[in-house]
Amino acid sequence: MKEFSFAQNFSIIALNAQNSLHLTTAKIVSLRCMAAAVMLEKYLDKGFTKAGEVLTITTEDLQSAAIPTYQESVVKVILGKKETMSLTLPEYLRKVTKLSGKMLKEVEHGFAISLKEENAIEEIPALLGCDLEYVTAGISMREYRSQTDLYRRIAESLRAESLEEGNMTDEAILMLWLLRESGCLYDLFSKIELKRVAERMIEMLDSSALAKQIYPVIIHKSIETAVKNFLNMKKEVMSTPTGSGINFIFPLIERSQSVFIDTEEYFANKEDRLRDVIARLESQGHHYSVIRTGEVPLIKIDNVLYEAVPSAKQYPVPVHGVRLRKHPLSL
Repeated sequence: MKEFSFAQNFSIIALNAQNSLHLTTAKIVSLRCMAAAVMLEKYLDKGFTKAGEVLTITTEDLQSAAIPTYQESVVKVILGKKETMSLTLPEYLRKVTKLSGKMLKEVEHGFAISLKEENAIEEIPALLGCDLEYVTAGISMREYRSQTDLYRRIAESLRAESLEEGNMTDEAILMLWLLRESGCLYDLFSKIELKRVAERMIEMLDSSALAKQIYPVIIHKSIETAVKNFLNMKKEVMSTPTGSGINFIFPLIERSQSVFIDTEEYFANKEDRLRDVIARLESQGHHYSVIRTGEVPLIKIDNVLYEAVPSAKQYPVPVHGVRLRKHPLSL
């Protein structure tokens, strides 16, 4: 299987199940972190001109025939009208919080082109389009779906390095920071595992100069206050390392929405309910696998786990069906 770059690997996780047509709050968060991933990638690849801690990029960097499309789009929006820029790495990372919606669309376009060309992502009908009200209204929605085996390989590699003992690579250290700032940690780790992730990040703060430089940088607090975690005041405080002044608060940015799928019969039994759900998913071209059957089946749909909970909606005539509710761990 083709090897993808650091920033591409992150984007494969961050773009999965995102609305491909509109700048939702969740996608804004992901796109800003994808721009940050490019800055980190250039640092890892020694793509800056370095003088001490100061890193310089210029418009000449854009003239190279070897620069990938996604890197070019990010460097352009970071430079803006300037021909040269000299900042420390944390300062480059904080600049992504100031990118406008128009700039973020350019970042998305650059990544989407490169990933589609490599068949790493595709655009499909959005899962929300399976909802009864959207089906009835004939509303068409689109979202990104990452290639399943690739998504799993990236996720499993990071999970292994994050949960086991021993040193972590610079790439894994930086990937954890990106996942933290984008809210994607909840897509890869259970709440119990997140406590171990916090412990590992604390370990890296003590042992890695790169982690000391990057982990204190917070960009999610500067991003839209509509981030669900902060609106609902349901922050998960994982740990506070003594003396570091860093609260390991992992923001939860919900990308999926509750989807109600009606069944053909009132009070359908569990087999009929599951059959109707599968029929709707197949009609919209979604990839799925049934992980668990029973009264509340567990179904993996486009790399995300959902519970299929029996439900009903109150119209003039009650409609019975199933509500797809995201499961805490999407592996």
